[in-house]
Amino acid sequence: MLNGIINIYKEKGYTSHDVVARLRRITGQRRIGHTGTLDPDAVGVLPVCLGKATRLCEFLTDKDKKYIARVKLGVVTDTLDISGNVISESLFEGDFSEIERVCEDFAGDIMQIPPMYSAIKVDGKKLYELARKDIEVVREPRPVHIYDIKASDYDGDADEFTLYAHVSKGTYIRSLCDDIGKKLGCGACMKGLIRTRSGCFDIDDAHTLSEIETLAERGMDELNRYLTGIDEVLSMKKVILKQQYDIRVKNGNTISADMFDDYDKSEKECRLKPFICTGEGDISVFYSDESFAAVYRPSGACGEYRAYRMF
Repeated sequence: MLNGIINIYKEKGYTSHDVVARLRRITGQRRIGHTGTLDPDAVGVLPVCLGKATRLCEFLTDKDKKYIARVKLGVVTDTLDISGNVISESLFEGDFSEIERVCEDFAGDIMQIPPMYSAIKVDGKKLYELARKDIEVVREPRPVHIYDIKASDYDGDADEFTLYAHVSKGTYIRSLCDDIGKKLGCGACMKGLIRTRSGCFDIDDAHTLSEIETLAERGMDELNRYLTGIDEVLSMKKVILKQQYDIRVKNGNTISADMFDDYDKSEKECRLKPFICTGEGDISVFYSDESFAAVYRPSGACGEYRAYRMF
């Protein structure tokens, strides 16, 4: 069985579920899960977890992401992208400097209303399922963070520009384009979208499904070379156990900081205390032979951790 994360370049026309289904056929294994949806018309980075790495999906969906979007000014649709039904059209009477200024206003912490055409569930129903039945529900604004945002490549004849955005988890680029259009007074929708980065996975290192299929035809060992190890993607404190405590983690028992191989109470208590005693942060735990074992979470007691995900 393959265990790790593969950086897929999702091509246009595929849903994220389509990618998983095809990878199951290619690899012959069922335990596969993606780390966050991309619209069928969008392309770019889609990290996919295989085997034991499927337990990591929740950690990877939390990562920040980078996008390149093409924004069409003066057109508003029900889906907030160019594929939807046009609700209104108007002229943009400003210039590129106004576009730049408005985009920059969205940098930092903002509140964003998720689009109706999204996979968010309300009372057990996905919003896009309700939207297809012409049912609109009230969506509460959600806090998101825009780390960086920039407009470029303005085409005045077509009233289009390119938007570069580095955003936190849960940010909808379609909604961002729509909000920019509202602030410009003409409306806007997303014409195209490329996800260039998701966490540590970059588009330059992504592989199409056809490339993955070719690798698999050479053998699973060949494909395994293109997997990222489970422990490599965890951006959390890493600790190695003293050998006599390996058995505790194998059995899923609680552990404490004095069981770590590099722990010396007399010298390091002050360094460890702010991290441990505030209850902040998961840790990735390695056996004494330095093989990855589990993710542990603070238990509430100072210096103690409980098993959260076993690998």
